[in-house]
Formats: sequence, C-alpha cells, structure tokens
Amino acid sequence: MNAERDLAPLAPSVVRALNDKLYEKRKVAALEIEKLVREFVAQNNTSQIKHVIQILSQEFALSQHPHSRKGGLIGLAACSIALGKDSGLYLKELIEPVLTCFNDADSRLRYYACEALYNIVKVARGSVLPHFNVLFDGLSKLAADPDPNVKSGSELLDRLLKDIVTESNQFDLVGFIPLLRERIYSNNQYARQFIISWILVLESVPDINLLDYLPEILDGLFQILGDNSKEIRKMCEVALGEFLKEIKKNPPSVKFAEMANILVIHCQAADDLIQLTAMCWMREFIQLAGRVMLPYSSGILTAVLPCLSYDDRKKNIKEVANVCNQSLMKLVIPEDDEMDEAKQATAPPAEPPSEEPVPEPEAASSGSLDASGDSSVSNTGVFPASSSERIQVTLNLDGIVQVLDCHLHDTSIGMMTRIAVLKWLYHLYIKTPRKMFRHTDSLFPILLRTLSDESDEVILKDLEVLAEIASSPAGQTEGHGPSEAADPRPGQVELHIPVRNSQLSASGTKGLECSPSTPTMNSYFYKFMINLLKRFSSERKLLETRGAFIIRQLCLLLNAENIFHSMADILLREEDLKFASTMVHTLNTILLTSSELFQLRNQLKDLRTPESRNLFCCLYRSWCHNPVTTVSLCFLTQNYKHAYDLIQKFGDLEVTVDFLTEVDKLVQLIECPIFTYLRLQLLDVKNNPYLIKALYGLLMLLPQSSAFQLLSHRLQCVPNPELMQSADGSRASAGSKRSAASTIDYTELLQHFDKQGEQTPLRFANAFPVTVS
Repeated sequence: MNAERDLAPLAPSVVRALNDKLYEKRKVAALEIEKLVREFVAQNNTSQIKHVIQILSQEFALSQHPHSRKGGLIGLAACSIALGKDSGLYLKELIEPVLTCFNDADSRLRYYACEALYNIVKVARGSVLPHFNVLFDGLSKLAADPDPNVKSGSELLDRLLKDIVTESNQFDLVGFIPLLRERIYSNNQYARQFIISWILVLESVPDINLLDYLPEILDGLFQILGDNSKEIRKMCEVALGEFLKEIKKNPPSVKFAEMANILVIHCQAADDLIQLTAMCWMREFIQLAGRVMLPYSSGILTAVLPCLSYDDRKKNIKEVANVCNQSLMKLVIPEDDEMDEAKQATAPPAEPPSEEPVPEPEAASSGSLDASGDSSVSNTGVFPASSSERIQVTLNLDGIVQVLDCHLHDTSIGMMTRIAVLKWLYHLYIKTPRKMFRHTDSLFPILLRTLSDESDEVILKDLEVLAEIASSPAGQTEGHGPSEAADPRPGQVELHIPVRNSQLSASGTKGLECSPSTPTMNSYFYKFMINLLKRFSSERKLLETRGAFIIRQLCLLLNAENIFHSMADILLREEDLKFASTMVHTLNTILLTSSELFQLRNQLKDLRTPESRNLFCCLYRSWCHNPVTTVSLCFLTQNYKHAYDLIQKFGDLEVTVDFLTEVDKLVQLIECPIFTYLRLQLLDVKNNPYLIKALYGLLMLLPQSSAFQLLSHRLQCVPNPELMQSADGSRASAGSKRSAASTIDYTELLQHFDKQGEQTPLRFANAFPVTVS
C-alpha cells in the first residue's frame, strides 16, 4: 500500500496500532518505535530519525483523527526516550507538535500531550532551556485548564521544568522577561498562581538576578496582589516581600526612578492590601534612594496626603504614609533654592531656563506624575551621594505647589491632610524661599480662606505659613509695599518696621536668626494685614469667633507692634465705619487683656521712646472710631488729662445702650490686674488729679448699675490729699516723669477725635462686642 510505503520505516503493524483507540495497543506501538529509533541512534542515522519524527508529527500528532493524534503523542515521547542525551538535537521537531495538542478541544488529548511533553523534557533536561519560552507559554495556558486531570498533568510538568531551571545556569532571563511581562496581566486565578510561582522560583535562584527587571513586572505584581483568592494574594505578598528584601540588601543596583510612578499609582488603590504594600515600598524607596525620588514628589504627595486623614480602620496605612511624608520633606534642602541658577550656568544656551514652570495640568488628578526633565537623573552614585551628585536631582517645586494648592482647595479632605499641606508649605518657604515666592500670589487667597477652617490646629499652621510669607527676607521686592494697597494720605503715620542687624541679605537664604518671630517684615506684610482685615470685614462671624485668636497668634509669630501699627493705619481709611468700630474694639480688648501683648503694653504705658509715641499716635487716630476704646487707650498710656478731655466731650454724644455697655466694660477692665498701676496712682491724689476727674466722669456717665456701684466704691477709697501730703512737700510730680510724652500734640489729637466724630452718627457704639478667648 502506498500509505504504508509512505510511512516507512514504520511497520504497517505499528501504524495500525498507533491509530488504535485502545491505549494499550498504542503503548505497544510506542515500544516498537523506541526500539527502532535506538537502532538508528546506534547507526548514527540522523536522516531516518528525523523522518520518523516527521511522520509521527505530520501524519499522527497533527492528524484530524483523535486516536491518531494520541498515537502520535506517545510515539514522539518514545522517540525522545530512545534518543536520550541526543534528544536535544531534535527538540524543536519533538516539542512543536505536542504543544499544538495543548489547544485540542479533547481534554484527554490535552492530558496525553502533557504526559508526552513531560517525558520529552525529562530526558532532555537542560537542553530544553533554549525552548523555555514556548514551553512556558503552553504551560501558562494549561494552568487555567478546566479539566482537573489536565491541570494535574501540567503541574507535574511545571515542577519538572522548575527543577531544570533551578539547577541550570543557562537560563535566558532577558529573552523570558517580555513573555513574563505579557502574561503577568492575566485575570485568570490559576494563570496568576502559575506566574507568581515562577517568579518565586526565579527569585530563589542565585544566578538569576530578577531584580534588574523588576520595573517591568512590578505593576503586574501589584495587580495580582488584589486577586480574590487569599492563597494567590499570600503568594504575591511573599514574592513582593522577597523583592523588597533584595532591594534593601543591594540598593545601588535598584532602578528606583523607573518604579516610582508605579508605586504612586498603587498607593492610591482602593484595595487596602495593595495600598499598604505600595506605601511600605514607597517608604523604603524614599529612605533608600533619597533625593532620587525628589522629581516624583508631586505624585508621591498626591498619593500620600489623603492617607494622613484615615481613621483607625486604616491605621497601618496612615502610619506608613506619615513616615513617607516626613521622609520626603527631609529631602528638600536649602541648596534646592539655588539649583535653577546652577543649571542655567551649565546648560547650553539653546535650552530654556529651568525656572520656567513645567506644566502639569493633570498633576493632582492622574496620580501618576512623571518627573519633569528626569532623563538626566541617574541612580548611580546615590549611595553615598556627594553634593555634586545631589545637585543633578531637581526639585519639581511647581508640581509640588500645584498638588498642595489643589488639596487646600478640596473641602472634602481631612484635618490631618490640611495640616500636612500647610506644614509642607511652611517647610518649602523655609528651605526654598526664593522659588516659593514665585507662587505666593496664587497661594495667598487660599491661605487667607483657610483662616475660616473649623480646626484651631489648621488655623495655627496656616498662620505660621502666612507669618513666614510676611517676614521672610526673600519676600522683599522693590516697589512693592504699603502704597500698593492703599494710597497714603498726607501726614499719615508711617508703618514702623524695625530692622535687626542679623537681617539676611538680598540673597534670601534662610537662617536660624530669621524665624517668623523676628520683627523683620517684607513687602507682603502690609498686603497680608490689608487682606486679613478685608476677610474680617466680609466674614463678621470669623471676626466674632476667631478674630481675637488669630490676632493673638500673629502677635506671637510676628512683631506685635507692627501688627497693631499697620492695622491701625489701614483702619484709619476704612469706609465701613461700623466695621472699623468693631475692629478697633477687638484690637483694644486684645491689647488690654492678652498675655501675648505684655511687652507692647509696657512700651505704651510709659511712652518713653519715639517709637512708642509714634505707635500711640497711630493707634489713637484709629481708636477714635470707638470713643470708649480711645479713653481706655489713654488710661493705658497714662494720658489722664487727655482722657478727661475726651470724657468731657461725651456729653455731646447721643448715649445709647451699646455705648453704656462699652463704658460698663471699661469699668470692669479698670478693676482687672492690667490696670493695677492705675489704681495705685489714685494714692497720689495731688499729682493725678485728671485721673480722678476722668474716673468721676465715667461715673457720671453711668446709670446706677452694678458698674456704677463698682466704680463708686473704688473712688470712695481715694484718700484725703492732705493725709497723703509728704513731710517735706517735695514729692515729684507725675508730669516731670512723663516729660518725654510732652512732644505729643494732644490738641491736634483732640481735633482729630472731633473730626472723626463728625463723620460717624451716634458715635458708632459697638454693634456686637467680641469675646476674647
């Protein structure tokens, strides 16, 4: 028969047996084929060996008849056994038809294909490694096979292949990675389990350095970490843990920059395990790679900042995110303020200046933020990094500020996130003031709005940032000062700005001597005061509930004298007289009652210096918006005659309930510790007649209320002047002690008080007294 002749050297009986439906007959045929091939091997007859393999492949394994395919598979396995160590010469011809049967619709055929390939691989051992990719590809498909027998067979073959890879040093990792990268994104659980098992095996082989290719598979690993199967998640955790151990052992060889954005994405995952694992990796990356991570700061902050407001249900993520945030913040150094200039000095003329902001319109939303101009950033030389190497890493300040600004605008973020954002802004103004002041105009409005935050802690941090902006020498710009906000009037009291010898030069480098508590002010200080008062004017509730708190904290952070001087100067031109009266009342209450203003009160009490007298005159002109506060200022500064002159004019006013309430409060203040010196001066009747007259004037203004009784009892304690007369009659007068204050033109001040009164109906009694906390 032609068919039998075409299939020679296979005997007709062997051909019939291979086509038989019974396994036992096919097995007998396979033994005959094995015997035949052994003879060809002994004769070194390679052509006949190839011919037999070709017949088994084309006429049987790839046949349309299922029994023929089964016969072909067992026959190919028999050929491999007969070939022994020489099977490596024919592996391509042996493997390809078997792998084709992996896709057969018949599960029994797929199982026989596994069995045949197992025998082929078992004989060939290390010789199969050049064909590893096609074997892996076929096995990865069988790993997800629905038939349990096929899966069991594929697992046996899989274990055999893993043993071969483990014991060999000829594995082609470079050629395998593209296939691994492709298959790692499978959504099938069994395929994922298969992939992870192989990654664990390859990671355990000393001669295989999978760490070099981690950037290509890291994203896929994190996706597998979110699998529904606990077993797969655990295996993936172990794999990622092993990689992290290797990273810690050998950080110089790790491609940190190539994996940064992958971690940024998964740090924002909805799955808690993925997010926590990615955050732990991010923590290690920042601590190990240091400034290499700086170009990715905006993306890291996008991922980390929201986690800081997590509740106890995500406590672990919150704690790791906090470490990431703190570690990243420490990477910003003062040298970052100079790097633009350094790059410009060394860059070719054709390059654009590095200080131009890099547009990142999707910075806050995409989560994956590429480093701007990061192609020059290298991982080499990071451990340890010298100053020359660190200078190559550029801080992407524009991107960071964009993210921080976006988070401040987001009303849904938690309190701890808002605090962290403000801490970042403060830190950046300290470390990189010159660069930060480019963003101040855009940040200023949101920083002012943040003063309305419901959290006192947020407001405190916000005030620290605003105070730093207002006091940093880097914020001093030419032609940018008080005149920008309002035109000065002739004779206006000039804002006094003390200058310390330690004030920094125009270079703007921040030093320890220029903390926010120093009285050095810049061009933004006056602008800040104007905008703060505008905010109080537009948000009266903010003034009522937080006004005193904000101003007192500012007096701690900045120079109290400058704050009161500038606010008084601004209020002097305030058109809303009702607000001006309320604001003056608030400032006066703070001045008289707050412990933060102790030094300023002492300065005003004696008026010994030109600066103190200048401040008094400035305050007085604005305090005239509220008559009773003007009197209290005179009491504070011991200008008793002038206080008496003012009270005399109260008779011309329309006395309202609010006005009497103001007088009542002043009487209460006189009984407070702040005015102890005033009450003691009542002992010196001879030298303080106008003090007594002024107090009696207040008494006459009051109806017979509790305040009237209080002040009346106090005045009844004033001693008889004759009893207090000194023996020699040589007691020095209070007037001689306050000769320095004689340079003040009280007549002019009184005229200003009268002029202010003409502009204000009913002498603007305070509409809603402010409670000082």
